[in-house]
Amino acid sequence: MSDRTSARAGQAPPVSGPDRLRNVVLIGCSGVGKTTLAESLALAAGMIGRAGQVTEGTTVSDFEPIETKQQHSVHLAVLPLPWNGAKINLLDTPGHPDFAAELRAGLHVADAAVFVVSATDPVTEPTRLLWHECAEAGIPRAIAVAKLDVARAGFEDILTACHDAFGLGPDTLRPVYAPVLRDGVPCGSVDLLTGRTYGEATESDAAAPSVAAARESLIEAVSGQDDTLLERFLSGEPIDAAMLEEGIRREVHDCALHPALAVTDAGLGAAELLDLVVTSFPDPTHRRGPASGDPDSPLAAQVVRIASDPYVGRISLVRVFAGTLRPDMHVHVSGPGRSTATTDTESDERITTLTSPFGKQQRPVREALAGDLVCVPRLSGARIGDTLGDGEHDALESWPVPEPLLPVPIEPHSKADDDKLTQALARLCAEDPAVRLEQNPDTHQLVLWCTGEAHADAVLDQLRSRYAVHVDTVPYQVALQETFGSASSGHGRLVKQSGGHGQYAICDLQVEPLPTGSGVEFCEHVVGGAVPRHFIPSVEKGVRAQLSKGVATGHPLVDVRITLVDGKAHSVDSSDAAFQTAAAMALKDAAEHASIRLLEPVAAVSVLVPDEYQGAVLSDLSGRRGRVLGSELGDEGMTRLRAEVPEIELARYPIELRALSRGTAEFARTHLRHELVPAAVADRVSGNGRPG
Repeated sequence: MSDRTSARAGQAPPVSGPDRLRNVVLIGCSGVGKTTLAESLALAAGMIGRAGQVTEGTTVSDFEPIETKQQHSVHLAVLPLPWNGAKINLLDTPGHPDFAAELRAGLHVADAAVFVVSATDPVTEPTRLLWHECAEAGIPRAIAVAKLDVARAGFEDILTACHDAFGLGPDTLRPVYAPVLRDGVPCGSVDLLTGRTYGEATESDAAAPSVAAARESLIEAVSGQDDTLLERFLSGEPIDAAMLEEGIRREVHDCALHPALAVTDAGLGAAELLDLVVTSFPDPTHRRGPASGDPDSPLAAQVVRIASDPYVGRISLVRVFAGTLRPDMHVHVSGPGRSTATTDTESDERITTLTSPFGKQQRPVREALAGDLVCVPRLSGARIGDTLGDGEHDALESWPVPEPLLPVPIEPHSKADDDKLTQALARLCAEDPAVRLEQNPDTHQLVLWCTGEAHADAVLDQLRSRYAVHVDTVPYQVALQETFGSASSGHGRLVKQSGGHGQYAICDLQVEPLPTGSGVEFCEHVVGGAVPRHFIPSVEKGVRAQLSKGVATGHPLVDVRITLVDGKAHSVDSSDAAFQTAAAMALKDAAEHASIRLLEPVAAVSVLVPDEYQGAVLSDLSGRRGRVLGSELGDEGMTRLRAEVPEIELARYPIELRALSRGTAEFARTHLRHELVPAAVADRVSGNGRPG
């Protein structure tokens, strides 16, 4: 058993300086065991009891109702863990691709990453892509192999699979703890540098030939990067553990070595991983970028995520990159679209209290040093990604948020829900940057744009459970348009007499189709003053009002030239309203004598897909009436396809593309133009723009 001890159970220790902080993010796909590992680490650190409960009695991870319901993490969870005089801020991220925004936030604020891979399915394609993304960002990484107790593959076999999948060079992926097996099941491990044993491992296990060979191989790999160590190794001189730990720390910081170890659901590997994090992972002062990690420098902090508490209200999770954050401080909030001037008092906030998150609980803290993570309640003016500082410095760079591309139209279930919906949606969008709210001016639908079905379920669940707002989902509509397929003429006659002033107006219109995208032109060629000049604007007003309503299917009418050619007026009974009505009647009459064509919106689509799925994606795009314009090489093994696809065919494309490519492809879309709907599919798409 490790002799490295935690602080008093349930209490994170005070941090003496940034060098005693570690910010580590857990990365892995759903089902690999990240949350189980997080709870094992919390148990080993003395922060929870055996039943997976916080010392005071609440669950430590996945405590939101939607997480229990969906059986996977939805939000970024922060677990401050004391270990060996240090504080480890463990960031447990969702593995489901729908919640990539939470993962991106975790990556942004972490200083190192632990990739959790399952021995039953070592490396999925999304995990491989995330590994390379971390490599490009220079984030130190380790590998924790989970479920080794239920897989037939051996530890070395899994590491070989990871080595090949991640494209690693020789000696860059090395076990630092050798798992000890009893009847093929891991029961303990041996520290290859110190010989320290964990779990049920014994001194004889530490002296086993296989462990000795693994230790010599690790020492050789570490020594090869240091002249002093290499000289000692080649000469056969003893190398003490402190020198080797320093060598591994240096190699991990430089991303030249990725340590690996085994973990199980029963808790094996938890103490070993905590030791590894404290001894080998970088502290915040090693972070790349402009924020120095100096607690005495001007304040530079950033809002990572926002949550709501029924009693406290809004709670902002903040990472302090430089300086020290204290209660009663006044901070300036800056970010995209905000002024950085210190005179902008609307962007000033007062910090009331600071708390440390753990599960559902918030524990008061006196201050947050550079590098630490802390919660700030009632920070009403700040948004996710905003910077808290003194107003003299530029805002910190934010992180990329996946574009929500799945439309979910909603309607309030009742009048009471309608009254609360606007405020609830505003709060929800503030908490989740991956949600985009759209009030479509053409279809008049209220649309929540989400990243996928699981994300949509989570958003709707939060509306119900957190804000007591019930909504109904309705079919998605795209903004179709109408146009004339042939020239036509129309006659509008309004003659009514019912005592007093009557209504009298007659209009004759000619309608001609124009090329797609031309818009609407209104002309007049009235001879002899048949329609008095002061009523011609009324005719145009009536025409344009009817254009917005359409003449056949209820969609706006576009790409036509409408000419007023004749009409009649009465000296007493003609009016502005009468000519508006007559003009609308004439336009509808013209439509009855012409062919009306539908126009549909077309999007420019860019799909980044691994080469092995390129054929399937191309075939699918063709089935969606897409026109593939070309392709270009992306990163290694990836191709970017460019196509034009009718938007009505893209309503569920995020879900279907993910299934088609096993979650490895991504796409972007932008509205391009409207085009004529082919006659063969006009009936299918005419129903208010709903996908058939």
